[in-house]
Amino acid sequence: AETNGDMQQAIDYLREKGIAKAEKKAGRIAAEGAVTAYLSSDAKVGVIVEINCETDFAASNEQFRELSAKVAKHIAETNPADLDALNASTLDGKDVASLITEATATIGEKISLRRFARYEGAGRVATYIHMGGKIGVLVELSGGDEQLGKDIAMQIAAAAPLAIDRAGVTADHIEHEKEVLRKQALEEGKPEKIIEKMVEGRINKFYEEVCLLEQKFVKDPEKKIADVLGAVEVKAFTRYQLGEGIEKKQEDFAAEVAAQMK
Repeated sequence: AETNGDMQQAIDYLREKGIAKAEKKAGRIAAEGAVTAYLSSDAKVGVIVEINCETDFAASNEQFRELSAKVAKHIAETNPADLDALNASTLDGKDVASLITEATATIGEKISLRRFARYEGAGRVATYIHMGGKIGVLVELSGGDEQLGKDIAMQIAAAAPLAIDRAGVTADHIEHEKEVLRKQALEEGKPEKIIEKMVEGRINKFYEEVCLLEQKFVKDPEKKIADVLGAVEVKAFTRYQLGEGIEKKQEDFAAEVAAQMK
């Protein structure tokens, strides 16, 4: 019994050392990792979650993958209000924050739970993960079949819309775009009086690029997404690009997905 106790003490000591190291690692930048999806069997509940680590190598670690999948399913089942609620919630007998700290200790890199989205709907929820978690999409539709859900989720991954339709694009965003277009037109030496007309025309083109319903369908550019959907409505979507806002190097994944879909 004594050696048992000693063995347990030794294990505890090692784990504590690991966790102490994990706390030191908390200051590092974690911009790699994966966006992971979970979809309930009836396609009524879907989740995407971004968990970051420091290197690609750790992101492909089985423990990291298992943790990500477990957290995604946990979010679907418990519906936490926000990251704080998720971190405080219990998974496998521990709070999620402790599981993340333990993973940091055992994997040896800073692991951080960055963000998540969860949809639950009467129609259909679809998810799409590109390149092992570099881009993740969650979309809620009013209906439609599995293929439609997949097509719309892939479209969002490839074409990175800002909004479902024009109403969803903020006035600030439009004003900023108009300003850029005005400057372009002036630099092209266009006369003042036709600039406004040109800007309006180009703004329409901008809407076609950033509004999901107006985008050309990547799999068949003859059609717009509104045509592909028919009577089905897009209720909401979320698109995460791994490490956006914290990443060092920018790779054009959107172009890559588009190329793969053709």
